[in-house]
Amino acid sequence: MKESSAEESKKDEAVNKIESMIPEEAGFEKVEFEGPDIVVYLRKPKVLYQDDTIIRNIAATIKKKIIIRSVASALMNPEEAQKKIEELVPKEAGITSIKFVQDFGEVYIDSMKPGLVIGKGGSTLKEIAIQTGWLAKTLRTPTMNSDTITGVRKLMFNESAFRKKFMMGLGKKINTPIMKSEWLKATALGGFREVGRSSLLLETPHSKVIIDCGISPEPGIKGLDANVGSDINKAFPYLDSANFSINELDAVILTHAHMDHTGFVPYLFKYGYEGPVYCTPPTRDLMALLLNDYLKLVQRSGGTPLYDEKDIKKMLMHTVTRDYGEVTNITDELKLTYHNAGHILGSATVHLHVGEGMYNIVHTGDMKYGFTRLFDPAKTKYPRIDSLFIESTYGGQNDITPNRHESERNLMDTIKRTIDNKGKVLIPLFAVGRSQEIQLVLENYMNTEGQYNLDVPVYLDGMILEASAIHTAYPEYLKEGLKNRILNNRSPFESEIFEVVKGERSEVFDGGPAIILASGGMLNGGASVDYFKNLAEDPKNTMLFVGYNSSNSLGRRVQNGLREVPLPGEDGKTVMVKVNMSVNTVEGFSGHSDRRQLQDFLRDLKPKPKSIFTMHGEEQKCEDLARTAERMLHVDARAPRNLDTTRLK
Repeated sequence: MKESSAEESKKDEAVNKIESMIPEEAGFEKVEFEGPDIVVYLRKPKVLYQDDTIIRNIAATIKKKIIIRSVASALMNPEEAQKKIEELVPKEAGITSIKFVQDFGEVYIDSMKPGLVIGKGGSTLKEIAIQTGWLAKTLRTPTMNSDTITGVRKLMFNESAFRKKFMMGLGKKINTPIMKSEWLKATALGGFREVGRSSLLLETPHSKVIIDCGISPEPGIKGLDANVGSDINKAFPYLDSANFSINELDAVILTHAHMDHTGFVPYLFKYGYEGPVYCTPPTRDLMALLLNDYLKLVQRSGGTPLYDEKDIKKMLMHTVTRDYGEVTNITDELKLTYHNAGHILGSATVHLHVGEGMYNIVHTGDMKYGFTRLFDPAKTKYPRIDSLFIESTYGGQNDITPNRHESERNLMDTIKRTIDNKGKVLIPLFAVGRSQEIQLVLENYMNTEGQYNLDVPVYLDGMILEASAIHTAYPEYLKEGLKNRILNNRSPFESEIFEVVKGERSEVFDGGPAIILASGGMLNGGASVDYFKNLAEDPKNTMLFVGYNSSNSLGRRVQNGLREVPLPGEDGKTVMVKVNMSVNTVEGFSGHSDRRQLQDFLRDLKPKPKSIFTMHGEEQKCEDLARTAERMLHVDARAPRNLDTTRLK
């Protein structure tokens, strides 16, 4: 589509400003609008690398992220450049690969210690750029092998030509004159007065974006088979009721990787969406892991997945990653900033600035405002908040969990009793988040002299190992102490107490007392179901729930006392499994805030929001939290229903 004269004028103005601020000796060549960023191509970029103030002044003037690159003719031959990089970077950095991406003029240096590649104040990266012309980017090699990270990074490299074309097209759309909107409205498409299929549509006269686009984890949907009948209407967001076509969307914003927030995104690409998906770097990798696992689960159950591997790859190729605190224009009138949510690796609260001071929204996604061993608590300070959308998973009046020290002792006491009784402990877990939290607890207690130093194996099965490996690639998103352990090659996820189950599980079933961490937190699929089927009838064994079970999940029904469960046998026929094992729940390990923590979050939030909307909770919990928020802060607080539309401005 031909650009309007207004668009051309705005871009010409930006280019002229940039060119005027660059010293003549730097050899200004051109400016490209690459997604949300502006790329300046120079014949001698070392002039700017030797004086950082020039780049900072340009960014402050243009109010966008500025990237400096060499023109193609100034790039050193990759073979020579690699030798130069190996000379400049200390051997202690542990470089594992060096990949040149010609389309972007970038070189990606994958290493065990990226800090040594970066150098003090970025000195080594600058020297690489000055001596080779290539813009160096660092990647962290996970301390544990990760097929997911290898696959995602390979896809990004192999599809660099497509990525360049996509980012250039996105840049044209974003860098248009700011439109003044007269109204802003929000439509609840899923996850309101329920848990699952989270999705919120935000609209102005000129922009349409959705925050999250998930599927429900309910049983009876047969792994969310697209052919299952009436229950399917409860599985997906109400996109078909929102009176817009998929290709009208300007952006998809993701808060974190869990399937109830991301599971429907590849479906958008299957049916015509070609726009950007924004998330943090860990969310992109974890999302690839979980979405591909969804395909395998549905295929194993005999169902038909909503989408296939090529749709997931297409989504990844359209993903634009942003770190916490990085302000990003996602349309001509919307600015996005992510902040730590404390829920899982890379989880983020969303701050959206609409127009030139017209309106500000904070969307918490799933968040934790309390102690965990993995993450710092969710952020509470923002530049401005007009409306707050807040999760309510544990927003009910009675949703008070024990303090964390008490929870950990309860967990270890229950485990010890079972082990002393010669039984096995099965802990079904979400592969991402709760698994790593429980690993840290066990690693701490079982490596300390005392009553909990149990001499039994801790088996890891399912996706837990892969998810933990991804955590080791992003230590900067973890708590400081944990981050330092990983950086110093003392990752607790690789403790000698853990044994990975490979192949047949009969050794675990037939062996002695053990602790089993198995993926499939709600018993709706995954390794945990197979262990449950084989261990349930022995009264010496214990099932330990430490996370959320949705209202209709098998986990919730077992938790509530179901003593006989129909499960598929080896021949595919249904068998009735008697639940003779002990079933216990230990509260306090959730990645969601309990009621007190939600109240603390509201109390500590700065500035105070003008209106509050509760979401991501069962109906009564959303209503309870809305009433509490209204009393606490003396602001309008509501619990919208799915399909409710609210004019915010």
